[in-house]
Amino acid sequence: MSKATYTRLAALSLIWGSVFLWIKIAGYGFSPVQMVLIRLALGAVVILAIGYAKGLRLPREAATWGHLTVAALLGNAVPWTLYAEGEIDGSSSVAAVVNGSAPIWTLAAALLLGQEKKVSGLKAGGVLLGLGGTALIASPWNSASAGTGWSILCFVLGSISFGASFAYMGRFLVGRGIPPMMLAGGQLSAATVLLLVAFPFLGLQTVTWRADSVIAVLVLGVVCTGFAALLNFELIIKDGPTVASTVTYLMTAVAVVLGAVVLSEPLGWTVWLGAAAVLAATGLLRRKPKPAPAAPAPETAPVTTAAAAD
Repeated sequence: MSKATYTRLAALSLIWGSVFLWIKIAGYGFSPVQMVLIRLALGAVVILAIGYAKGLRLPREAATWGHLTVAALLGNAVPWTLYAEGEIDGSSSVAAVVNGSAPIWTLAAALLLGQEKKVSGLKAGGVLLGLGGTALIASPWNSASAGTGWSILCFVLGSISFGASFAYMGRFLVGRGIPPMMLAGGQLSAATVLLLVAFPFLGLQTVTWRADSVIAVLVLGVVCTGFAALLNFELIIKDGPTVASTVTYLMTAVAVVLGAVVLSEPLGWTVWLGAAAVLAATGLLRRKPKPAPAAPAPETAPVTTAAAAD
């Protein structure tokens, strides 16, 4: 890989790996719904402003917006709020590791939607390994080592929703000829509307105006949601999806290190072992099966005059 590729990969890994740290800090002053609403709105503004500057436009079809709304619910509104809720009492490092199990739920949703007709032995092994790793992280026999039972439940449900969103987008939004940047901007806009609807019911808590929380929520929206999406598009376009997919591994490592160094979060052996299992499972699920060798062409007998006459 070139130096520019390493730079883009490192930058995106650091930005996305810091998300769970910023969520934890933002939670000192903002409720989960308040935090996610600001994050979504800022991210949508950044992406749409740059998209419109490039001459791109949002889709107009009602059916497309219906699918964008469902994707926004599954991929943004629900999981981001659950992660923020879980980090009130839970660990940012554990949230990041459980988030790494999302490909397991993507596969499960793809099976339900008919995108995957069958599961290979490799993928089945990946699913079992990932589920085992998630169970180790949760450690129901000793949940205090990784967080409260409620925080772990929020992380797991958030990851299930997040993983399902990829399968849904692959089924209903990919291949419609809509620029990816405007799909992202439209999805964030739809998610912002969903949070605005929820705000009167779940977001009226008193805000604690702390400088660190305000900075954290601004970084979450502008950098981790807006500019990071653009950097991800650039990485995919210039370096390919295979290189871009390695961010999953690197961001998890970054999140765990930041949680331990900045927040002094303890990590027991079950979290470390579970993290290794989840990352290994993600690798298995991302592997593509080797193409079957082409069958040799059958020998054709020369055409006789009688056969030609038939």
